[in-house]
Amino acid sequence: MTRKALEASVAPPVLSTPAVHIFEDDIRPSETPPPSHLSPEQVYLRYEIDRTVAEIKRGRWKRIALQFPDDMLSAAPTVFDALSQKLHRKGPVLEKPKQLTEQPLTQTTDDPNITTQESYPEKLFILGDTSYGACCVDEIAAEHVNADVVVHYGRACLSPTARLPVIHVFTRQPLDLAPIVETFELLYPDRDQSIVLMADVMYATYLPDVGTILGGQGYSHIFIADIVHNPSSPIPNRTVPEVVSVDPTQLQHWHLFHISDPPESLLLTLASRVSTIHIFPTTAGSSAPAAVAPAVSSSVALRRRYALLTSVSTASIFGILINTLSVKNYIRIVDHVKKCISAAGKKSYTFVVGKINAAKVANFSEIGAWVVVGCWESSLIDSKDFWRPILTPFELELALVGDEARIWTGQWSSNFESLLKGAKERSSNGTTMAEPTPHCEEAATAVTEEDYSSESESVPPEFDLRTGRYVSQTRPMQERLQDHSHQQGYQRQETSLVERTKGEIAMIGNQVSPGAEFLRSSRTWKGLGSDVDVEYDLDESFNGAPVEEGRSGLAKGYTTAESNTRA
Repeated sequence: MTRKALEASVAPPVLSTPAVHIFEDDIRPSETPPPSHLSPEQVYLRYEIDRTVAEIKRGRWKRIALQFPDDMLSAAPTVFDALSQKLHRKGPVLEKPKQLTEQPLTQTTDDPNITTQESYPEKLFILGDTSYGACCVDEIAAEHVNADVVVHYGRACLSPTARLPVIHVFTRQPLDLAPIVETFELLYPDRDQSIVLMADVMYATYLPDVGTILGGQGYSHIFIADIVHNPSSPIPNRTVPEVVSVDPTQLQHWHLFHISDPPESLLLTLASRVSTIHIFPTTAGSSAPAAVAPAVSSSVALRRRYALLTSVSTASIFGILINTLSVKNYIRIVDHVKKCISAAGKKSYTFVVGKINAAKVANFSEIGAWVVVGCWESSLIDSKDFWRPILTPFELELALVGDEARIWTGQWSSNFESLLKGAKERSSNGTTMAEPTPHCEEAATAVTEEDYSSESESVPPEFDLRTGRYVSQTRPMQERLQDHSHQQGYQRQETSLVERTKGEIAMIGNQVSPGAEFLRSSRTWKGLGSDVDVEYDLDESFNGAPVEEGRSGLAKGYTTAESNTRA
């Protein structure tokens, strides 16, 4: 054997994942320069050190979690040191910082008095990785360190939190106003047009200056949209003109000029609410005016979303992906989605998988479509790289309605609070808040009573627009009108799990479980040892081996039960 062949034979195997299997997150390019390029004064200004310290002192918080997005983690040590030096100084703290006091906070206090440092110092923690999206406040990671407050840096969806107070630091970015004003004048030559001036949260502090300049140019009907914590607003998380507050349909007469690229969920939401949308990008090389801000059309994206929701109308099993554990009322919308799916005679399973990617959800091949419950930005996921379509709760309600009853108006919403609002209104009429919305009720009656008989084979099939074929059993959980269990003289229990003999399918509520049916008929691998006949499965008199206590502890040193020593 040659030396080359010998080296090849003893070479270790390649254990790293091939590059083709790497799943990359769709993260915007960073607009924040490295902290090494910033002077101490710029660090204090961009990361609002003075205001953050003032808020911490006024709230008397002692354990502070600092949450950074991935593109700002390199700045975390610099911000940590600046906050530590400022917090540990002796002496009184002013009520409000002198710079950037206009930034809104999720949590405010009722004590405006000057406070002094307590007997023990504040402690800071850097959250190195977020459990879900970077735009959401990671209350789960903050509770791991028993934090009293979270300081969230960068872009934020501003969804209301459930447990911890939040200080939002949007990290003001540099921006040249001259190209913005020049582009605005080219797009809107008529000075009497009604225009909403809006910007991403990282550039919102420039809006008053831009409005002042444009006002001097003769624009008299410009409304500056300030930041508020209200995703249910006609313009999510922004103030609206007074006339729009009275009648939201009046927003259709206004034009929108947006500084920086907004998230796609915002574009789809505003597509049917405003007259036109123009965007001034803030990425590198976007300082030239003229044709940089064309009118944005969301018609193609809306058609894709409508085609997506109509393609899952024949899905019998839905998976509910919980993409947040911090947004307020997320449990209520999960219950609402479950009721809608159940009312349509379909089956749902709930999953908590953290950050969503194609590899995770592909493990559950029995799921026909997914529904994401998250913040109003992260709920919209482009499912072109996923095996099954991914919908929002709003799209789910439309998908569950029959083709004859479904009406697509072009309006789109990513905020699940609007879905819960209808249930709240019905509660004032004497019904429960958890009852399904009218869309869910239409889904429940999409198949009429005449379509069913005592035999499951009599259920009419539904036409699948994707395959051009008729599909049977699209509503496996639909209750039959003639229940044989009542004729046999016993009460059917809806939540009871009945164990069947080997080879039969487990049933819940006297109905076939779609997951068990898929496991029996479609899965080729059913778990470790599934291809081996186990003795106690064949002989009921065989009790099997007794349960013994094994090793416990950490991986660096387990403790055995017999000697109580580390192995």
